Formats: sequence, structure tokens, C-alpha cells
Amino acid sequence: MEFNINPVAFRIFGIAIYWYAIIIISGIFIASQFAKNEFVRRGFDEDFVYDLLFVCLPVGIIGARFWYVIFEWDFYGANPVQILNFRAGGLAIHGGILFGSLALLVYARRKKIPILDLTDVMVTSLVLAQGIGRWGNFANSEAHGGPTNLPWGIIIDGTKVHPTFLYESIGDVLIFLFLLNYRKNNPDKGKQTAIYFMAYGVLRYFVEGLRTDSLYIGSFRTAQLMSIAYLILGICLFIWANKNHLPPFFYKNKTTEKKERFVKFK
Repeated sequence: MEFNINPVAFRIFGIAIYWYAIIIISGIFIASQFAKNEFVRRGFDEDFVYDLLFVCLPVGIIGARFWYVIFEWDFYGANPVQILNFRAGGLAIHGGILFGSLALLVYARRKKIPILDLTDVMVTSLVLAQGIGRWGNFANSEAHGGPTNLPWGIIIDGTKVHPTFLYESIGDVLIFLFLLNYRKNNPDKGKQTAIYFMAYGVLRYFVEGLRTDSLYIGSFRTAQLMSIAYLILGICLFIWANKNHLPPFFYKNKTTEKKERFVKFK
């Protein structure tokens, strides 16, 4: 069955609104609710996650675009006006994660909150947003793999190909479900972040090997190189976390302290 999806969902005053944008925004909103619930459980205000998104999301989007442009410089160098044409597509998740993490690090230092406590919460929501967002690639008929005869292949431009967006989406959701269940026991600081890097690194490495639109450094796929780096980082972080056994950070704001005093008095 061939998929011919109109990437434009609807128009407002002649301006096209794409399914890709709707799906990405929906993924961010849904995932943020899980982060919000966990931050509240840890004593933060309900609006804390929105403060984080306000800081990290714009920087992450810029980073994702920057990463894509750098590795497609042959085109953008000749067409610099297209660099800011976000509507034409071209965002790389690894650049978004890198730049978003740097923004998160600055925020954590200013607020004097351990960075790993923030990432331990955020990675669970991040991987869910990634899983949902991959369906934006489906709407654009992009990020697919090479030819295949497998029964679940999809037909793009007359050729049956691997639905690599689906492979990654399923993998992302499975990682999300594991982390969501894993954090109920308040694991050591850093372990959830480590598991995300290890699991996503392995997942993306194999999925990227099937894709036909990879970014390259020489003859190497940049996403696979980053996946190897993620795996190494995750392993090192997990060993460190397992050795130190640091408890997760619970923020005692004024509301929390009042509740605790009331319980003790009662």
C-alpha cells in the first residue's frame, strides 16, 4: 500500500500548517505532562517544567537546525537564505539534545539544582516526545529506509522501503515505558539519564544503518558516531552512579515544608 499523505494539515489566512509541526508540538506537550508530574512529586512547583521548556526548547531547536545545516553545508553554503527556512524541514535530534543540554546545564547552575536530577526527569519525557515526533517524518514521507521485501514495508515513490520512523518510534516508546516504571523506586542519581543514553544510542545506531537520508562526516554516518558516543557516555555514567549511590534530589519548597509541618503536628 502506497502512502500519499498531504503534509499540509490546513491553512490559516493562506499560511500552510503542516502535520509535522502539529505532531512535534503535540509530542512536546504530552511529554511535558509526564515531566510535570514527576517534578511535582519531587517537590517542585507545577510551572517548573514550563520554565525549563522556555529555556531549553528554543535553544534545542536552534541547535537541531545548526547541526543539520553544518552537515549539509554544500547546499546551505550555496543557498544561505534557506538556512532560516525552518518550514522546509531540516532538524537533527542530536544537535537539539546537545544544545538543549547546554542550556539546561546553565539553568541548573543558576538555580543551584544538580544537573543529573533534571536530566533524570527530562530524559523520560524526551524519549516519549521523540517517539511521537517520528510520526511527523511519516507525514512528510521522509526518514525512511532502503528497499525491503518485509511485509510491514511501506511504499514511497513506488518502492517498498523500511519504515525506519516506525522502528525508532516503537523503540522510543519502549524506552519511555521502561524509564517511567524504573523511576518509581527513586533510583540512584544519574541512572535514568545513563539508561536513556545507552538505550537510545543502541536503538539509533541500528535504525540509522537502514536510513537513506543520513548526514555524514566523510564516509561515516554522524548519527551512528553520536550513538556510539551516547553508549559510551551512558555506560560510564551508569558505573559512576552505581558506585556513588547518590539519592535523587527532592526540592522542599514552602508549600512542601508547610505540609510536612502539618503532618508532624497532626
